[in-house]
Amino acid sequence: MAHYPDRTPDELVAELVALLDVEAIDTDLYRGARQPGGVGRVFGGQVIAQALQAAQRSVEDDKVAHSLHAYFMRAGEEELPIIFRVVRDFDGRSFATRRVIAMQRGRPILNMAASFQVPEDGLHHQDAMPDVPPPEDLLSERALRQQQVDELPEKLRPFLLRARPIELRPVSPRLLMHPEPAAPVWHSWFRVCGTLPDDPVLHRAALSYASDFALLGTAMLPHGVSWLTDRIQTASLDHAVWLHEPFRADEWLLYTTDSPWSGHARGFNRGRIFTRDGRLVASTAQEGLMRRR
Repeated sequence: MAHYPDRTPDELVAELVALLDVEAIDTDLYRGARQPGGVGRVFGGQVIAQALQAAQRSVEDDKVAHSLHAYFMRAGEEELPIIFRVVRDFDGRSFATRRVIAMQRGRPILNMAASFQVPEDGLHHQDAMPDVPPPEDLLSERALRQQQVDELPEKLRPFLLRARPIELRPVSPRLLMHPEPAAPVWHSWFRVCGTLPDDPVLHRAALSYASDFALLGTAMLPHGVSWLTDRIQTASLDHAVWLHEPFRADEWLLYTTDSPWSGHARGFNRGRIFTRDGRLVASTAQEGLMRRR
């Protein structure tokens, strides 16, 4: 088996924290760093997380992000930083609203709206957490790919097998190269691979980053295709996250996704994120491009 050098969890976490720590370059204007070693298109979760961080920097500390809605317009380029412009649409006593425009080469690549609320009590209910095996009983996605290394395209092996700051442990592993049709439901545990600082703002950004890992692939399951399938073009079109309850992104979270519909070269996906003790802490939705070539 080919060997790909590892980095320690501390190194990976430090890289993630630095990636999500947008730099203020003027009033309501921020610069997002490049992904270390990134090649080609920018990962959509990175743009979303950095845009959320830019928005969070412009809001009073007593207001907490509870939802974001983003539209992807152009593929970002890994070789460039991303500039984020924040527009302060509304500041009330209970809520605040921000718009964020992410730009490269002077053109927008993503528009996002985010809403913030002063925490308060209210009526409560939630979905039950699915009954799935615990993460300790499962292999990581990276370990599963290492078992199939000979089937992976050689030029993509460094990308597919590199150590990442988000560890994924799927309940039912997906086959990238030879997928078979399956029900459009998927479960995976995930967490940041090391300890994050005790900053809820950072944990919300880290969850938003990880929320883009699973969604579009769920709509592909019934059709027996993956993003590596020949003649299939895929891309995220829009992305929404609702943040319900406090959580830590460096503790195991269960991501359960389903896809109720696809058609017209698009696939629609929904997600729910639970803590180990069954609290529903976030919900997601995404529509993505699934175009036959």
